[in-house]
This record gives sequence, C-alpha cells and structure tokens, in this order.
Amino acid sequence: MEPGPAQELVRSVTSPRPVPLTPDIVLRTADDMIALWERTGSPEPPFWAFPWAGGQALARHVLDHPELVAGRRVLDIASGSGLVAVAAARAGGLVTANDIDPVATAAIALNARANDVTVEVTTGDLLDTTPDVDVLLAGDVFYDRDMAARVEPFLLAAHRRGTLVLVGDPQRSFLPRGWTRVDAFPVPVPPDLEGVAVKTTTVWRPAP
Repeated sequence: MEPGPAQELVRSVTSPRPVPLTPDIVLRTADDMIALWERTGSPEPPFWAFPWAGGQALARHVLDHPELVAGRRVLDIASGSGLVAVAAARAGGLVTANDIDPVATAAIALNARANDVTVEVTTGDLLDTTPDVDVLLAGDVFYDRDMAARVEPFLLAAHRRGTLVLVGDPQRSFLPRGWTRVDAFPVPVPPDLEGVAVKTTTVWRPAP
C-alpha cells in the first residue's frame, strides 16, 4: 500500500490517545482491536493499531533511562505503531523504526509527527541483515514460534557485535530462555485482547 492511502487508512480506524504506561506519548489507537482485526482479514493482528504490552514496558524503560539511547543510533525492529521508536527519540536517540507492514510504517510516521519527534521509517524485512546501530530495541516480538525462531538469532548476533539489545515481553509463550531481566512493569491491557486487565511485562537483555 502506498504511503498516502496507508496513512488515510490509519487515520480512519484510529484516534490519538495517551498510552497507559507512557501517558506523555500519544498514539493512534483503534477503538475495537478485535473488530479491526476481523476487518483486515489478516492472520496477524493489526500490530500498528494498539500499544502492545511489550512495547509499553520497553518504552517506559527507555524514558526512565534516557542515557541508554541519547545521542546513539537506535533501531526499533518490528516497530508496529512506533511507540518504542517515539520513546527512544523523545529520550534523545537517533532513531530508525522498521516494520514489514506498509500500514505500520504509515502509522509510525503519523505517531512520530503527533509526538513532535524525528524517526526515520523503513519498510521491509531486516532480519537477515546486520544493521550498524548502537542500540536495538524490540517490543513484543516472541508472539509466535516462527517469528521467535527468526528474531532471536538476529538479536543475539547484534548483541555479540556489541550492540545494546533490549526486548519487552509480556510472558509470551515463545520467549527464549537464558535472557537477563532488566526491568518489569504491570501494564494495563484490554481484557478482550489479552484475557486479563493487567500483564506483568519484563524488559530483557541477552545474557552476557
């Protein structure tokens, strides 16, 4: 989908509202995620239309510790709505947000503009590349077996190159073992989406 129509789609099905765990950030959010998901007809939910728990926790951690990203080259992989990218830019990072979904990258651009931050946006699959960045952020990427199998080697390879790697995860089934806990938050989530009203969500980094 071209940028213009993609942004019009995002505008038509979302409205700006504060993110529960980072209320100083406004995100274009759908009123009814289940209905929107059914409307898209996609096997994957519209990751761009909601602040998922992993992204909320990671964004909160970055805002609480701006020294992690300030003045550094940051890549937010599988960015979805761009929440983590916006938080990293707000904290002073030089941020690129990436997603394979052109609607997501349209949403990221809108959300960056709404929060008055600069985020470079790229569309495409970067998981077979070796990005030259200082910090690699990933919110809620272990949601299914296939994605976990691809993204974990990408993250670990970056860690071995000396990149700071941080992941936000709300106890997803395919979270790898052996990572190191950095932080944790109780994150408000829609019960119809997650089955509970609050999910304990952890920020992880690869083990040394």
